[in-house]
Order: sequence, then C-alpha cells, then structure tokens
Amino acid sequence: MAVGILEVSLISGKGLKRSDFLGKIDPYVEIQYKGQTRKSSVAKDGGRNPTWNDKLRWRAEFPGSGADYKLIVKVMDHDTFSSDDFIGEATVHVKELLEMGVEKGTAELRPTKYNIVDSDLSFVGELLIGVSYSLLQDRGMDGEQFGGWKHSQVD
Repeated sequence: MAVGILEVSLISGKGLKRSDFLGKIDPYVEIQYKGQTRKSSVAKDGGRNPTWNDKLRWRAEFPGSGADYKLIVKVMDHDTFSSDDFIGEATVHVKELLEMGVEKGTAELRPTKYNIVDSDLSFVGELLIGVSYSLLQDRGMDGEQFGGWKHSQVD
C-alpha cells in the first residue's frame, strides 16, 4: 500500500444558482474524501461567480479500504443568522489519478469544470477544480538522519 497526499485546488465557481431570496450568496465548498471533510474559505465578494484559489489536502492510501475513490464536492451558501443552505454538489472520481500517482510518484488532473447539481439533479452552476496526488517519500527510521562516511572518519 502506498501513502500520499491528495490535493484539491479549488479555483472558482461560475453561475451558481441563488438559494437565498434576500440577495447575494456567500458560497463555500465542503469536500469529502473517504469520510474526511475539508472546508474552503467563504467567498464573500464572489456572489454567483466566486473565486477561492484554496488548496485542500488529505492523506490518501492506495489501494486503501473500500472502493469509493471519489471526492464529494458540496457547494454551500454561508448564512449568518440561519443554517447554511445547500446549493449543489459534484463528484470527482480519483481512482485512476491515485493509480498513476502510485506508479509514477505523482499525478495531476489539470483544472477541469465540474457541473454542480442540486438534490433534484438540476444544473445549478459549475466549479473549476484541479486535483493532484504525490507519494510521500519513505523516510525510514521515522525520519532520523544519520551521518555518512565523512562523519565517521577519524582524522
């Protein structure tokens, strides 16, 4: 089993549907991978076309337990005085990315547009997301460093 870092570059959104009748939306994104959730910043000034440029990271094992090698990307509208509203979600499948990363040491899905759909599967906007996976170097001996030949010579 290989261990690496799965990194999502959450770049921007476009045409997000408004769930709040009172005005603009303050969108953020929650991304879940194998039960671990990461949350982006709230795009206060972006409205329907937000920009985040956030990087979210997970420790990822491949092959790991279960077969659900996917990111569940939920777009939410931050509300100050009530619970946050669900705008929609997308799924990003990463199994092939992880396989390639294990084989080559690193792999990348270049920024791609993903359709966001609501609970009725209606289109509610899109997100621009990039994903990468890099193997962690096996450090051995818990990362301890030992002197080489030069350090052990007697003068």
